[in-house]
Amino acid sequence: MKLVTYEEGTDQKLGAVVGDEVIDLAAASGGTLPATMLGLITEGEEALQRAREVAAVAPRGVSLGAVRLLAPIPQPPRNVMCVGWNYLEHFEEGQGRRGQVDEMPEYPTFFTKLPTTVIGPQEGVRLDARISTKLDYEVELALIIGRSGHDIPQEQAMEHVFGYTIANDVSVRDVQRRHGQQWFRGKSMDTHCPMGPWIVTADEAPDPHALRLSCTVNGEMKQDSSTRYMVFQIPRLIQEISLGTTLVPGDVVLTGTPPGVGFARTPPEYLQAGDVMELSVEHIGTLTNPVIAYTG
Repeated sequence: MKLVTYEEGTDQKLGAVVGDEVIDLAAASGGTLPATMLGLITEGEEALQRAREVAAVAPRGVSLGAVRLLAPIPQPPRNVMCVGWNYLEHFEEGQGRRGQVDEMPEYPTFFTKLPTTVIGPQEGVRLDARISTKLDYEVELALIIGRSGHDIPQEQAMEHVFGYTIANDVSVRDVQRRHGQQWFRGKSMDTHCPMGPWIVTADEAPDPHALRLSCTVNGEMKQDSSTRYMVFQIPRLIQEISLGTTLVPGDVVLTGTPPGVGFARTPPEYLQAGDVMELSVEHIGTLTNPVIAYTG
């Protein structure tokens, strides 16, 4: 099923998307279901099954066009976890532009983005020219952890996935390079992780390693690839990131971006105020965000 966090009037709600409508799950269940996405994820499979049953028999909901969609998890419980260099062509397109890493690493490269980077569909991504004008896009499949665990073996890893959404790992390239291979600063500025438009639960999602993903800027295709080209697939990522570290319900993991990013183009192409990014992942949907000038 498709699950959303949305605003109707001044109220923030948890909803299930049915056709072109959204069902208020807490109201439709008579208050037996949580009112937040994190609450639903934390309560586990029993709550998710109850949500399916409620959505199937609920009366007509509210038109999707009449509500404001937020990021599925507006405030992640911890930093968003990200994987760098998970598509060989993306690694290769950056060679000679990023420093001394010349060979694809043997192990996944991880970094994080602060929770304050997270925004929802249609919200503005800030371009603060006082800091940098080298703003870049990265379309990514994001997974949501549903079950706690640590030292998770690959053969059990998918049991810990609640579902999938789309994320944009917006990056400030010169700030990112300024700190060597410590990418946290260039990846963690406010509004620089749009997510949405919803979570597709793992039980209804197709094979996450066979999905087309793409990014357009102002309607022009910039990235167009498939998750089949991931170097480190999701079970390996979960195994590595959980080694000695407990993953908790609601943790978000971005799985890497394919080639076509702006900094690696000739000449480089960076985002400008007024640009509109549309990121799509097959069977999940489309995430749209404009770039806005920001002066504090």
